[in-house]
Parts: sequence; structure tokens; C-alpha cells
Amino acid sequence: MSISKPGTLGIIACPGGSSFARELLPHLRSIYARKYQRMATRLAKRYKIDKEKAIEQINFVQDLHLPSQNHGFFGEHYRPPSFEIPTRFTRFANGEFKAEILSSVRGIDLYIIQDVENHYPVPLNGEETTLSLNDHMFILFVTIDAAIQAGARSVTLVLPVYPYSRQHKRKGRESLTAAWFGRICEFMGVGRIITLDIHSREIQNTFHRTAIENLHASYQILRSLSRLVDLVHEDLVVVAPDTGAVDRNKFYAVSLHKPLALLYKERDYSKVSQAGDSNITSINLLGHVEGKTVFMADDMLGTGGTLIKAMTHLKEVGAEKIICAISLPLFTGRAIEEFDAAYQKGLFYRIIGTNAVYHDETLLEKEWFVSANIANLFSRIISRLHHGRSLSPLLDNRKIIQRLLSQVAAEGGEDELPFDREPSSGEPGEKERGE
Repeated sequence: MSISKPGTLGIIACPGGSSFARELLPHLRSIYARKYQRMATRLAKRYKIDKEKAIEQINFVQDLHLPSQNHGFFGEHYRPPSFEIPTRFTRFANGEFKAEILSSVRGIDLYIIQDVENHYPVPLNGEETTLSLNDHMFILFVTIDAAIQAGARSVTLVLPVYPYSRQHKRKGRESLTAAWFGRICEFMGVGRIITLDIHSREIQNTFHRTAIENLHASYQILRSLSRLVDLVHEDLVVVAPDTGAVDRNKFYAVSLHKPLALLYKERDYSKVSQAGDSNITSINLLGHVEGKTVFMADDMLGTGGTLIKAMTHLKEVGAEKIICAISLPLFTGRAIEEFDAAYQKGLFYRIIGTNAVYHDETLLEKEWFVSANIANLFSRIISRLHHGRSLSPLLDNRKIIQRLLSQVAAEGGEDELPFDREPSSGEPGEKERGE
């Protein structure tokens, strides 16, 4: 670890992304605290000095090189820097937004966090205000511009949900808004976008210079799933809810060594899908689910009408228990009420959703909803990018998942799976990943 690097990393949380930033920042500070301790231990051993002396020398060198930065080194102790850049956001009476950065960011690598799907009240002008997706998006634009104008060395967007990602292909006289959003960010000077389970890989082809890091929450989802079923001995079948989700569910089937089935749906595209009333006209199952536990994974849940209809069909053909995993649980419209009703009917057992989209107790306290926290994943991605390290170990968890399952099988299947045990670092597979 370069000990000067923490002082050149800054996090700006837009109003919509402040909740996700509050979860991410403690993980980021913990990463640097552990790196610092490991460095002190390693140097003390190498130069045969006390660890306290090594810490003192590290702090001295750090103060010598960056005397004016809040880098986190104080005397004989280490205090992780806050990383958070103070920013003020204003909404004017005519609807305009302004972002003001309240401290110097010249020469700093800035990571701007925004949750464009946060439809809960957020603080603006000293009061709680509910913003639309387009409001969140324009706040993001003025924040990017403020960062560029203030002399930031680089700007990276942390967008757990990529906006307008479902408008990625043109069938008629319609806009390609997903590509349009990306080109605006690129034109403004954004160097990289970090997102989760982007709806279509075609979106990545719209960029010329901006890089996009598409993360996956497979490990976090499987950890949550392991608390619900026995991943080794359960009579489990993985079902792709539609043809577009085959690759995602094939990943889980291969990783868990379980069979894969597919739901093929025919739709009436003249009808707009609503929760509990989708535009599906017929469903056919390719595979066998009778008497089995079904696991389905999808990238996004909006109104939920399609998923409810799929679960209804699976129950009709004999599925015993249905568990769904959603990377981006939007739950728009009356989706929560519709899923409440479906749960009361026994159509499903649990929905696993990540915290990529902010929700309050209205959803989080539901018996049928399980939240998988991805803040640690994003914090490690940010740290690795900042230090110029490879992201590959964090982008593909297949080997780690298979190793853990093999360990369980070799031990005869213990009650507590390795997924349930938190490593001391708080992140899976740290040793394997060279952290």
C-alpha cells in the first residue's frame, strides 16, 4: 500500500446516494486501517524494530510528504481519514439545482455516489424532499461539473443503479436514453462508472473513453441464500425466469452444481405491464420443478407483475418452495402491496434483494424480504481502483464459491456453512484474493 494514497481519495455523496455512502464509508475506512496495521507489522519484522517504532516512522514519512492533508496519521496512532468531501446541495424555487464543494479537491480522485432510484424523502434546503429519477440525475450532472471545475484529478461515478438502462435498444422511433446518459457523462469528463448488474451489456459499447465496471452480487446473494436453505443437500433447481436471464442463472447453477430450468414467456407488447397484471399471455416451463425448491435470479424488479406470474406458474406445476434473488429491487408503484398479497397466498418463500436501492422499514421489515449488503463490495472496488490494482478477484466469485462448497461436502455437511461465517476482514476470500 502506498501510504500517501488515502489522502488523495475523496467521496462525494449526492442527496439520493447519502444512505449508500453511509454504509460504504465505514468499510472503506476499515480497509485502510487494516492495510496500515499490516504495513506496520511487515516493516517491523523486516527491519527488526518494535511495531510502535515502525508506526512512528510511517507517520513521520507521511507528514513529511503530505503535511497539509487529512491523511489520517497522528503521532503514534492511525485514524482512518473520513474520505467524505463536504458538499452543499440547493434546490431553488424554480426547480434548479446547485452543488457546492466546501473544501479543496484539487488533485484528488473523486468518487461521486448517487442512487437515482431513491424515491424516499432526502434532505434539501434544510427539509425533506422527495425527488424523481430525473431530479437525481440532474443533481449528479451539476455535482460532476462542480468537481471538474474545482480541479479534481479524476471523477468516477458510483451508481448502484444505472439510469434508463432498460432503454438500451431501439425498436422504432424511440430514444436510446441509456447511451445518451453515458455520452453526457463522458463529455463532462467522467473517467469511470461503477454500477451493479447493468441491464444490458450493449450499454458498455456506447463509451469511447469512459470505462464501466459492472459488478455482480453473486457471493452476497449466495450468503443470504445459505441462511435459508442447505446449499449442498437441498433438492434445489435453478430457474431462469426468462431467456434474458439464462446466463445469470446458469452461473448460479454451475456454481452450486444444481440443474437449470427455463421459463419461456410469450408477451402482448401492446399492453403495459403493471404489478399483478403483466403483459404475459402464456408461460412454458423447460425443466422439472415438482416437489423441489426453486431459486430464481434476475437483475431488476420494477412493478413485479412478471415475477408474480412466473411464481404462480411454478406453484401450479408443483414447486415446493420458491426463493428469488434480485440485484436491483426497485419495487415501484404498488409492488410491495402486490408481493404482500402473493406471500399470503403462499406463492413464494423469500425475496433476496441487495441494498443497491434504498428502502426504509416499509420493505425491510417484511418477513418475506432479505437484504444482502453490497457496500463492502463497492468499497473494495473503490480501494483497488484507487491503488491501480486488478478488479478480477472481485468480479468473479465462481472459484471461491466452488471451494467453499467443496469444503462443506468434504466435511459431511455442517450445520453452519462457510457462507455464514464472517472472515475477520469482513469480506469473503480475502486470502485467496491477495488482500
